Amino acid sequence: MTKEKEKIDIKTKVRTLFDNFLFLKHCRKTSERYAILDLVYSNKEHFDIEWLYKEMEKQSFRVSRSTIYNTMQLLVECHLAQKHQFGKSISVYEHTYGNDLHHHLICNSCKKVMEYKDPGLIQFIANNGMKRFTPTHYSLNIYGICSACSRKNKKKI
Repeated sequence: MTKEKEKIDIKTKVRTLFDNFLFLKHCRKTSERYAILDLVYSNKEHFDIEWLYKEMEKQSFRVSRSTIYNTMQLLVECHLAQKHQFGKSISVYEHTYGNDLHHHLICNSCKKVMEYKDPGLIQFIANNGMKRFTPTHYSLNIYGICSACSRKNKKKI
């Protein structure tokens, strides 16, 4: 299957999941919500509400920030997006469906967020059975200093 076909399949699946969720929650199915969903699943990076708002404007799609906030809350609630705080005052999001399980490395100095995939760590967490608890997803954030900031700090000394 080609990457493009796979991307279309994922967008079709998430639209169906979102449809069902909106139906069960008795929420309206609006073109704005589906445009936001499509943009979220067209993006591979972490993003904030302001980025989403500007991207919608670029596509000449008029939508309020409150609609974006409300839609993102719905996407988080139905597990199609995840909200992160990463030690900043602003929340960032990423899509979850079809996204490989990963962890985050956050630099304390420049605040850069890097995705970190470690199959051994994922397996370790999966194999450490949690009694009377079935995890559906998790987030592991590791804070430290990135190599670029480390080099800058060494030059200052």
